Order: sequence, then C-alpha cells, then structure tokens
Amino acid sequence: MDSAQIMILTVLVGTVALFLWGRWRHDMVAMASLLMCVVLGLVPTGEAFNGFGHPAVITVACILILSSALQQSGAVDALTRTVLPQSAGPFVTLAALSLLAAILSAFMNNVGALALLMPVALQIANKQGVPPGKILMPLAFGSILGGMTTLIGTPPNLIVSGFRAGLNGSGFSMFDYSPVGIAIALAGLAFVILVGRFLVPTRERAGAEGFETGSYLTEARITEGSKAAGMLLRDINDELEKSDAQVIGLIRNEKRIPAPNPYRELHDNDILLIEAEPEGLASALSGLELTLEAEWRSIQAEAKAKAAEKEKEKDKDKDKDKDKDKDKDKDKDKDDAGADAKEAATEAVTETTKAQNARKPDEKAISTDAKPGDEKSPDAEQTAELHKKALQSDDISLIEVVILPNAAFIGRSAADIRIRSHYGINLLAISRQGQRSMSRLRTMKMQAGDVLLMQGSPAAISEFGNRMGCAPLAERALHLGDKSQAFKASAIMAIAIALAAFGIVPAAISFALGVLASLLFGVVAPRTLYDAVDWPVVVLLAALIPVATAMETTGSADLIARFLLETIAQGNAVIAVGLILIVTMTLSDFMNNAATAAVMCPIAIGSAAQLDASSDPFLMAVAIGASCAFLTPIGHQNNTLILGPGGFRFGDYWKLGLPIEIIVVAVGVPMLLWVWPL
Repeated sequence: MDSAQIMILTVLVGTVALFLWGRWRHDMVAMASLLMCVVLGLVPTGEAFNGFGHPAVITVACILILSSALQQSGAVDALTRTVLPQSAGPFVTLAALSLLAAILSAFMNNVGALALLMPVALQIANKQGVPPGKILMPLAFGSILGGMTTLIGTPPNLIVSGFRAGLNGSGFSMFDYSPVGIAIALAGLAFVILVGRFLVPTRERAGAEGFETGSYLTEARITEGSKAAGMLLRDINDELEKSDAQVIGLIRNEKRIPAPNPYRELHDNDILLIEAEPEGLASALSGLELTLEAEWRSIQAEAKAKAAEKEKEKDKDKDKDKDKDKDKDKDKDKDDAGADAKEAATEAVTETTKAQNARKPDEKAISTDAKPGDEKSPDAEQTAELHKKALQSDDISLIEVVILPNAAFIGRSAADIRIRSHYGINLLAISRQGQRSMSRLRTMKMQAGDVLLMQGSPAAISEFGNRMGCAPLAERALHLGDKSQAFKASAIMAIAIALAAFGIVPAAISFALGVLASLLFGVVAPRTLYDAVDWPVVVLLAALIPVATAMETTGSADLIARFLLETIAQGNAVIAVGLILIVTMTLSDFMNNAATAAVMCPIAIGSAAQLDASSDPFLMAVAIGASCAFLTPIGHQNNTLILGPGGFRFGDYWKLGLPIEIIVVAVGVPMLLWVWPL
C-alpha cells in the first residue's frame, strides 16, 4: 500500500466508526470526511464540492419536493381512501396497508409515505383491538421493500446509478431495478403478511386508547392551597400508585433532586417530575389537585399581560389627571403612583387566581372531603374526566406527535425554539421508550422517535409539526383536499417519471422540470419549496461522492475488493455477488443507507474488475443491500420512526428482520444473476 491508500483507508475507517457510533449527525461526519480528504490532498480543492451538482443529489432533492406536493395536495389521501378496505379483518387490512406502503414508496419518499399511513394504521389497530406494533412494523418494512423497485424509490438506487454512469457513460433507467426489486419485495411482503405478525413482539399498554408509547414524564406544580401541599412525598406516591404513576424527581427553587427522601415534606410551588401512563395522567393530577407546569406558566403569562395592560391604562388616566390639575403636590403624585402599582399587583394576583380556578375542575364536584348533606363526590373516573375537560375545550386539544428522523427539532429543546411564544402551544409530556431522563421538560433535548403530548389548537400544533418535523399520531380523518391540486400533483409526477423512464431527458432534469411545473401551477408554494428537502441527506450525499471517487482513484477500492475475493469468495463470481450483498446489508443495518451505498459502490466496481465480470450485478447487489436494513431501529429512518409509537425496544427488530434479510439473499442472488448476467 502506498501513502495515499493508507490515508484514504484511515479516513474511511474513521468515517464508518463515527457513523456506527452515532454521536454526531451523518451529514456532519460526511462533511468532516470530505474536508479531511481535501486537507490530505486526496480530493483536489477545486473538486471538493462537485458532489452538490451531482445528478443523484439533484434528483433526491427534487423527489423530496414532489413527494411533499403529493402529500400536501391530498393525492395520497385520495388513493388511501380508495384502496384501503373500510371493514375487513386484521389479515386483509395488514395486507392492504403493506402493499399500499410498498407502492407509494416506489414513487415517493418512503418516510413520507409511512408518516401518512401511520395514523390510519393506528386507527385500524385501535378498532380491531390489535397491538399497534403488529401493524406498524410490517407497514414500515413494506415501505422499505417497495423503495428498491424503482430508480427514485430510495437514495441508494440513485447513488448506484450515478456510479454506473461514471463507469459506463449511462446510469440505470427508471425501471431497471424493477425485475429484481419486485421479486424480492413480493417475497418479503408475503412473509410479512403471512408470518410477520407472529414474530413482532407484543408491546401493548393495558387499557390504552391508541398505541403504546411507554410512560410519560411530565412536570406538575403544587399550587397554593392544593391538596398536595404539606404532604409527605411517601404519601404522594401512595396516592399516585392508584393511577399507576410515581414521582421520580423533585424540583425546588430551580434545583433538581433526582431521588428525593420519601419523608420530605412538600411545599407550595414545588415541582414534581411524574412518570405516568397517558391514560392515568389526568387522574394522577386531579387526585392531588396538581397543575401541569406548562399550564401554570401559561396562566402566569396571561395574568402578567393583563396586569401590564391595566398598568398602562392607569398611567394614561394619571396623565390626564395631571393635565387637568397641575397644582397637585408631587409627593401626592408619588403616593398615587404607589397606590396604582399596589392595585395593579393585587389585580395580577386576582387574575391569576381567576385563571387557575377557570382551568381547574369545579371544586365542589371533585372535593374528596364532602360532608354529609353536601353534593356527592364522584369516583376516580369522573374526577379524571373532569380534569381532561379542564385541559381540553372546543379550541384546545391534546395531541400526540412523533419526531421524524432528521427533524429540525432533534437536538433542541422546547426552550430553544420558544415553543409557547412562537407557536402558542404547550409541551405537557415526553415519552422516550426505554429511557428515563431527569432533565426538565423545557430543556430536554429531543431525539428521533420521541412521542410528545402537545396542548393547543389543532391548527397551531399542525403548523408546529410541519415546521419542526413531527407527525401526528392521533386518529386522523382522511381528506381529499383540493381535487384540482391533487390531480395536478399526480399528473406532474407521472409526466416526470415518464420522461425519465423513456430516456427523453435524464432523471435529474426530468424531476427538476417537475418541481418547476409544481411552482408554476401553484401546487407548491414558493415559500415552502425548500422545507420539503431533507438537507442532511443532501449534504451527506454531496460530501461522500468525492470521498468515494478518491477511493477509486487511489486504488483503495481495488485493494479492499482483492482482499474480499481472495480470502472469502476464493475467486468465485457468484459467491462474490452474494458477499457484496451481505456486507452491504450488514453495514446498512448500523449506518445510513446512502452512506453505505457510497462506500460500497467503489468496492463493488473493483470486485467486478478483479473478476473480469460485468459490474452491473455487483452494483445492483449494493442497491439491494443498502435498501434492506431490517435488524435495528437505526439502520433505516422508517425503523426509527416506529420505535416510539410501537413501543419497541432495540432488540425487537431482528425477530422479523433477520428472516426477511435471509429471504432477500435467497431470492436476490439468483434473480441478480438471471437478470444481470456476469
């Protein structure tokens, strides 16, 4: 090995290690890898950012925009309403959902397809009494399988096509992936539909409405005069146990106490960090007359705003009095001002009390100390219902949302984005499956797959979700939207696909024209055009393409290929194709699939060259392997997306994923050799 090969292999090993570690985002790691190659002289300075103009990168960005247009116009909802059976058993429903997910993912971003179908799946699971995970995992796997069937179904296919274009002068066409991809997808879907539900672990929440999200961590304040003030923490926990809840932390004077003494006496304005199931949250709060911290802060903000308005009005009145009677003594003016301030402060306290009373259930109705002759106190269920009504109204709703992969909210907290002042909504609780955090809700850094309980108007929560990358998980009625817009979006996508499929124009040009047409016909608003682009993926691809080119030019890819062929494949081309597929699939289970494709393509080309065989079956093996990440929740974005809503754990995926990957190899290798001869 020469010095250039040693350097590029060192950078490659470091890049893969950082991808597997997962401490930093994939795009950050990719950009660091590119810059290191530039510094070491492996990538010419003038070519460092050529990847941003690569056809694969342009196509990915355009596909994301057109996919968003299909979603926003209601075209996908219309298709869903037409295809999905309204009344059918679990087997038929699962088959219809999985097939629909696969079909949609072949022509649009599969994360978007899954996000659209998840609320429908959860609604069906709730109606049929099926654990939501038993539908969510097959749905996610179906969308992954469908993505490998066309050029635009998944970014790895576009990357592979780009490498082929660099090698042979022309990339793979729109449906070159279909013969092998459809065969694997059908075999995988058949297994998922027939056997999959028996292999998916049951993660069910007793008595839950909707799906399993795990326990919520929420903050509740002990307000003045509440039942909890003066009680011992031990007694509080005894009460909370009735609602299947517990105190796991205490905040007093802005100081956190992670494991408070059970004999500690609680005071007014103490904040309890409570772990509770969503269904027990209302009764846990109402039984002890606790107030959600977000709700309390909202009340305080409203009271201060009203007090400030009153103060302003009185200042105006005082100025008028000064104009009428200029002979008043200055000292008396000061006394009057002091009286005004005192009155404003008193009114602020009054407004706070009124707001708190207005948002609490009727005290007579929920009193637990009723005397004989008083109104009869309701039972725990009635109390919980009253508390729910206090949290909700005709305009205010409680809605669960899940944080999507690569969302803008990831790595930031509610305080960082000023969720209350910017969006007018409250973050009431967070569910992070398998982890317990002692961080304050307002300062907790978000992760992909976290489930958030939001309070606010549906429109405000929807706006927040669109901007911050969160998908609603409540039952959602399908809507057709504007039929003309849905037709335009569908027609534009169909024409763009046809132009690319028949080779009239290259794929990047075809879909760029589709984006332009969407703007001209008003399907996509100019101000939201770039919101649909998954910029971390774009940066990842653009940064790794020059690095992959450096692997080829330095001969490092040939070096790795020679090692694999001599030590494992023993010079057998058939074994070599299977080996490339398995290695790619294994890497994709633990690192980003686009990054996996970029790393493995030069090795696949080098392997073909060493064996004096066609590079097509080897590149196709990379495309299939990079798309098939079924063993872990981190291998594919769709796996991450269902982690929280399905209540899954890290080790739940392989039970269904491993048999599917075996099917991929068993079906994929013979199909590759038949469709793409060596």
